[in-house]
Amino acid sequence: MAVGKEGNVKWVDGLRGIASILVVFTHLTRPWNGELFSSTSAEDAAPRLLQLPYFRILIQGRIGVTIFAFVTGYVCALKPIKLCKQGNQEAALTAISKSSLRRFPRLFLPAAAATCVNFVLAELGLFAVAQHQDSWLVDIQSPRQIPNLSAALRNLIRNIVGTWTRSTNDYDNNQWTMLPLLKGSLWVYVFMIATAYVQPRFRMWASFGLWVYFLCASDSAFGMQFFWGTLLADLQSHEPFTALVASRPRISAVLCTVLMLTGLTFASFPEGHPEWMGWSRTLLDTMTPVLPANADLPRFGSGLGLEFISLAVLLSPQVLQRALSSRVLLFLGRMSFAVYLLHGALLRTVLVWMLFGVHTLPDHENEEGMMVTTRLKFPGGWTLVAWQVVWLPMVYAIANLWIGYVDPWCDRATNRLVEWVRLDAGEKGSVLPTR
Repeated sequence: MAVGKEGNVKWVDGLRGIASILVVFTHLTRPWNGELFSSTSAEDAAPRLLQLPYFRILIQGRIGVTIFAFVTGYVCALKPIKLCKQGNQEAALTAISKSSLRRFPRLFLPAAAATCVNFVLAELGLFAVAQHQDSWLVDIQSPRQIPNLSAALRNLIRNIVGTWTRSTNDYDNNQWTMLPLLKGSLWVYVFMIATAYVQPRFRMWASFGLWVYFLCASDSAFGMQFFWGTLLADLQSHEPFTALVASRPRISAVLCTVLMLTGLTFASFPEGHPEWMGWSRTLLDTMTPVLPANADLPRFGSGLGLEFISLAVLLSPQVLQRALSSRVLLFLGRMSFAVYLLHGALLRTVLVWMLFGVHTLPDHENEEGMMVTTRLKFPGGWTLVAWQVVWLPMVYAIANLWIGYVDPWCDRATNRLVEWVRLDAGEKGSVLPTR
């Protein structure tokens, strides 16, 4: 769903486009260059370019999932908030009902279709090279062929169901985010129903209160972001706030710059050995005393970083919001869900073939006399980078075909389901009970 259809908020779709490409970049980097996710490669070593603050955001990928959660909260709350502020609560409740009814099938059908694609690739043996190359991560994420068709189909159904019950899918590990994103959208719908007749300033306080609750619960990747999204959706259309931003352009510009730099700094927090570098050690010493015990500090870094960044964007309608609404970023945003669902399969097949060839080596005998897999050696980072000239455009071209053919089918199936289950016009009662 393009959020631009709901008002002048295309910047959120552009932000989602950035999230999708960052997720792809991290999945390209992590299997073959995992040391980039530490602050530096060794305690006394100088950091590489992509280990430096700000640059490392390009390959860390954590903030991409965080952005998806933020966008979910923002988009699900935006239309009901606008209708409530117009005094049209019944229309808002109707919109929430229709959106929540469509939400699950619009996530389930494309995700299930992508799982079926991975299933077919696995049964055709097209992940064989991925299972023989030297990255353990690509190996374990490449589903194995099951010779018995009945057992294979049962395994497919288990994994489709598991996506929505346990956040696990052996055919497409990237779908672990589907369940928390579905839960978050339903939380936001319930929140909007509960606050439909609440004054906007108190609804914003309620959003902030839930943000604090999820901070205390250490849910920085999802819970905090859902309700930060509802808060900003309210704040963006809050007339006193917009008037203040418009009347204080210089102060807003300075504050925007400070917030953006602060957000990018927090988002740069490394996954490994933050104590090895001064800048990351400072962040570690800043966050540890104020966050919950045993908090996932890298995810908190991305979560807090995104919240500072999104505030900066809100304060810069003429610069940052316009930049995020560019045609390129809107295109990436439109492709984001399809790219998210498809890039894993294309990485474990086409990209692996580009890097390692299409043939595997025979197993060999190790020192203990056991037969073990002979691993294909990674040809190097520059080879991986060079192939992106071909592979990345191919990913987006296939995603565009998915948007053109599979996604409309999923939308039509969802519409038919909604038409089948909803009340006829003559059966509808009052939205709210009368006294």
